[in-house]
Amino acid sequence: MKNVIFAGVGGQGVILVSKILMDVALKNGFDVKESEVHGMAQRGGSVECHVRFGTEVSSPLIPKAGADYILCLELLEAMRKLEYLNKNSVLIINREQINPAPVEIGAMEYPSDIESWLKNNFPNTIIVDTGEILKEVGTKRALNVVMLGCLSRFLDFTIKDWEESISKFVKESALEQNIKAFKMGRELIA
Repeated sequence: MKNVIFAGVGGQGVILVSKILMDVALKNGFDVKESEVHGMAQRGGSVECHVRFGTEVSSPLIPKAGADYILCLELLEAMRKLEYLNKNSVLIINREQINPAPVEIGAMEYPSDIESWLKNNFPNTIIVDTGEILKEVGTKRALNVVMLGCLSRFLDFTIKDWEESISKFVKESALEQNIKAFKMGRELIA
């Protein structure tokens, strides 16, 4: 069984990429369960999705220390998911920083040492910088699919499966950009 957590803030497309992964896993004959937590998503709050797939999945929730992969679309969201990590978990994080409300109003400071702390404490941490890819693709809205491309390197599904599922969930007007974003995300993970 594979346990994947997607985390980000409202508007980043966390739920969309979880649905794409679920579709790919279903097409490949797996039992799939998913759970979503929206929180204050429409106001830039945390959004989290658990996706579990395997021969037989009994619960949609990933237990503490039970994640195989955690994909974070924003740096601080990684800190919110630490309880799901174990020594073998792979943590893939977009370097982008989005200030939560307390930082915006000056009540707190954004932590400055997140990257080094994570790398020192969790050896399977991969931090990617998606800025140049998003410029080349031409839209910041494809961030989620770039990150999905990164994750795809660790899962045994074909490129064709991924592209078909992306085509199913992304509007036709944005499909070419998103397929390009997915492929470029795969290239970020050597």
